[in-house]
Amino acid sequence: MIPDTRPARFRPSAAPRPRRAIPRPVRVAWVWLLAAAIGACSGDKVESKQPPARPPVPVAVAPVEQKTVPLQLQAIGTVEAYATVSVKAQVGGELMRVHFKEGQDVKKGDLLFTIDPRVYEAAVAQAEANLAKDRVQVQQSRAVIERDQARVNQSRAGLLRDQAQAKNADVQERRYADLLQRGLIAQEQYDGLRTTAEALAATLRADEADVRSAEETVRADEAAVRSAEQTVRADEAALENARVQLGYATIRSPIDGRTGSLMLHEGNVVRAAGTSDTALLTINQILPIYVSFTVPQQQLPAINRYMMEGKLQVDAVPAGEPKPERGVVTFTDNTVDSTTGTIRLKATFVNAEKRLWPGQFVNVALTLATETDAIVVPAQAVQTGQQGPYVFVVKADSTVETRPVGVARTQGSETVITKGLEKGESVVIDGQARLVPGAKVEVKRAGEGGGKGGGKGRPAPGPPSS
Repeated sequence: MIPDTRPARFRPSAAPRPRRAIPRPVRVAWVWLLAAAIGACSGDKVESKQPPARPPVPVAVAPVEQKTVPLQLQAIGTVEAYATVSVKAQVGGELMRVHFKEGQDVKKGDLLFTIDPRVYEAAVAQAEANLAKDRVQVQQSRAVIERDQARVNQSRAGLLRDQAQAKNADVQERRYADLLQRGLIAQEQYDGLRTTAEALAATLRADEADVRSAEETVRADEAAVRSAEQTVRADEAALENARVQLGYATIRSPIDGRTGSLMLHEGNVVRAAGTSDTALLTINQILPIYVSFTVPQQQLPAINRYMMEGKLQVDAVPAGEPKPERGVVTFTDNTVDSTTGTIRLKATFVNAEKRLWPGQFVNVALTLATETDAIVVPAQAVQTGQQGPYVFVVKADSTVETRPVGVARTQGSETVITKGLEKGESVVIDGQARLVPGAKVEVKRAGEGGGKGGGKGRPAPGPPSS
């Protein structure tokens, strides 16, 4: 047997200590306390099995509306000047004066530039002198032709006189020849009459030659007059050209518009030598003005169909502007761009307030038609789930239900609904991420904060599958 080496204080005593007896009343009290504690614990466990009531979810709502909605095509457009003119000099010389300021509005006919006109004024004066000289030459030629025409008339009168005398002499010669044959007159008398008749015949031939010569002289004078008149017309053309060149020395605005940057300043030499000439100024007409934009070629049949019914309205909104400018489509390109599959349109705007500027980008809305009594909700109310688009509809008991809807199109901040909603119902537009069917909601007042649970950046939960 192994001896116990533990110290005496750790060794068990040979005889156990007697236990102290607990009084009965005390034992009963302990039993009741233990039972109460157990009952309390079991009661807490039963209450914890029932979940606490969830607080209402704060949401923003909007009513379902029924109104007239336009059928529109959205695009990005570019503002173009209605007309653009590059002003160039047509004659050379020193730029004497600039009559406008850069960026100034000008009217058609306003004086813009003055080029040194002295050389062109001298050319006009020389052309006027040449014209005056040649006009005098025409007058002299006409005087000569009048003189020669008088000579022709005089020669013709002498010819007629001599023709009468020659005829009379011829008649007498025949009569005296008959008398001579009958022996009634002497031979000497007959010979004298015959000599006179022959002399008159020779005079008649000379008169005829003189008339022909005078007529030739008149024809030569007429040719000289025509030549002088042609010279006068050439002088008149030269004078007109000189005046045109002088007119080019003053440059006027060809259109109403707004001036751009000035390329040459006073004192510079303006050159007008074919391809080496430079533009002095660019003028853009901005009243009215164009907005050019493209639409997909699939929309071309609809555009042509609606254009046959009337002019199509176009709204253009410049960046940072609160309201759109309104115009009408005035141009459709004659071909589709094969590289992009689009066709270009142009709309004309009055632009009375000059809010549209050439080269500016604008948001364009082309209105094809209007749809009456359309069901419309804010675009942020429509969510996309596994079963398609849906919305959260707020019921009369302040709970929500998911409602599948049919979406026709979304234009701007509004979506046109074809089925699933009725006018007057309320749909949730903010706070969808925290909603489930049957959830209690609390409508937020305007201006209250709250995260946007159903925004475009976060997918919203879909409606439960049926």
